[in-house]
Amino acid sequence: MIVPTNPRSWTPAAVPADFVLGHVRAVLTDQVLDDALVAVRAGRIEAVQPHRRGVRADLDGGNLLCVPGLIDIHSDGLERERAPRPGAELPIGFALRSFEGKLRAAGITTVFHGAGFEERGSGGLRRSVDAALQLCGAIDEFPSGAVDHRILYRLDVRCPHGLAALRDRLDRVGDRVEHLVSHEDHTPGQGQYADRAYFERYISGTQGLSAQQARETVDQLIADRDDRLDIREQAMSWLGAQALAGRIRLLGHDPATPEEIAELVGRGGTVAEFPTTEAAARAAREQGLPVVMGAPNVLRGASHNGNASGRDLVAQGLVTALASDYLPSGLLTAALLLARDGLATLPAAIRLVTAGPAEVAGLTDRGALRPGLRPDLVLVDTAPRWPSVRTVLIPEFPVPIGAS
Repeated sequence: MIVPTNPRSWTPAAVPADFVLGHVRAVLTDQVLDDALVAVRAGRIEAVQPHRRGVRADLDGGNLLCVPGLIDIHSDGLERERAPRPGAELPIGFALRSFEGKLRAAGITTVFHGAGFEERGSGGLRRSVDAALQLCGAIDEFPSGAVDHRILYRLDVRCPHGLAALRDRLDRVGDRVEHLVSHEDHTPGQGQYADRAYFERYISGTQGLSAQQARETVDQLIADRDDRLDIREQAMSWLGAQALAGRIRLLGHDPATPEEIAELVGRGGTVAEFPTTEAAARAAREQGLPVVMGAPNVLRGASHNGNASGRDLVAQGLVTALASDYLPSGLLTAALLLARDGLATLPAAIRLVTAGPAEVAGLTDRGALRPGLRPDLVLVDTAPRWPSVRTVLIPEFPVPIGAS
């Protein structure tokens, strides 16, 4: 029989390695277990079972929904936290600590911060290779604790400086972790910005340009990028070699066609990230690739730039994971919205923000309420229209298992 084994008092802010959580609605991979008990021993889940009458628990969950800690496979929120206004850049260490509070409030316990190895100032957002390296350094030095901070390397395949810096970074870091690299090309007229008219309207609004100035800016961007096709081929060749050698896990960003999916698979890519069309998403699933879509897309009901709707792709069974993109609070809400609207069962919707992202990242020790896995537990109040994370329980001393 499961009994409490932790005699000292404790709070959700200092969770021991052994505890029993009772009276929750536990979302398992294939069902919801009402009035459940979750037992944790030595920093790992020991059991998830019905909470039988007479069995005491260290913490009463009050019939809240209990889900695994959310895994955010692609977050650009830190760069926005660092520069909340143009010219108002904050220290990266402070921004990371500040952003962690938002992650916890959103129920996210593992996050992959997008580090953009590129030089780009269009679209209202300034990115640089130096800023990406500073972000990587801050995460390297950040103490482990409430959230597991990791890096998603985003390589602009037409940026020679970005390619050189990423190669150097991965050489210095070595093979102590599996590296996630997403290759992208945001040149207007293809990929995410296939409709260049949308991009023109976007930079007009964010940069205060006239329609004519926006057209001229986009013309120049396209011309500049066309001069770098040799860099693109060099980057793609290097990425493919790294992926096929098993040194990186390669994500294809914004694939638009089945042909692009086939090319991605051919060079060792394993994930389709934010496909812009149903055809690309379907081709990815037919090839056995996980498909990641943005939670804001699901929340809004459509892509912000006219690409494929995440809700439609989920309804067709073509999505295996959601990412916050730039909105941490949207991750859990998007999943529960899909369940509420009948586009996915509750267990399937929660898998999109837990087990699905874990598969994308190759993390085998988390993402489900299952014996032997990390007890990153999130208690959620689903009574209001918009869900509220009440508590995040992470033991003080989780015991590592396997390679992750």
